[in-house]
Amino acid sequence: MDDRLFKAAMGKFTTGVTVLTTELEGTVHGMTANAFMSVSLEPKLILISVAKTASMHEYMQQAEQFAISVLGNGQEAVSRYFARQTEDDAEVSFERFEDRPVIEGAITQLACTKYNEVDAGDHTLFIGSVENVTVQDEAPLVYFEGKYRYME
Repeated sequence: MDDRLFKAAMGKFTTGVTVLTTELEGTVHGMTANAFMSVSLEPKLILISVAKTASMHEYMQQAEQFAISVLGNGQEAVSRYFARQTEDDAEVSFERFEDRPVIEGAITQLACTKYNEVDAGDHTLFIGSVENVTVQDEAPLVYFEGKYRYME
């Protein structure tokens, strides 16, 4: 099995689109991620996978706190900006949630404290203990077969 076939197979799984954020020494760092999932209800844990080659990897290793913003239908430009798929500056508005930077208008925001990190091939799985969440009743931005899709 080659890499292209594996990526095509994984692309058949529809995912939500998130932006992972953290703040170090007053600077906000973020990246788009769709490798995100809930892990446990007791305690409340989530997992996000970050490539070891991503600049966000080093920031996540240093950070003790981080946030996840689940993006809605109207936030494709924000996702593209944090995925570095565009050279245009997106108008990204942050707000604070439990003293962490989150994407303003995200349909869900999760404030997390690092619980564990696990080496997994060319990625690290960062597990977060969820301290608090916000939820908006709006349609999510989704990703399928390498393209953004919209739900109603």
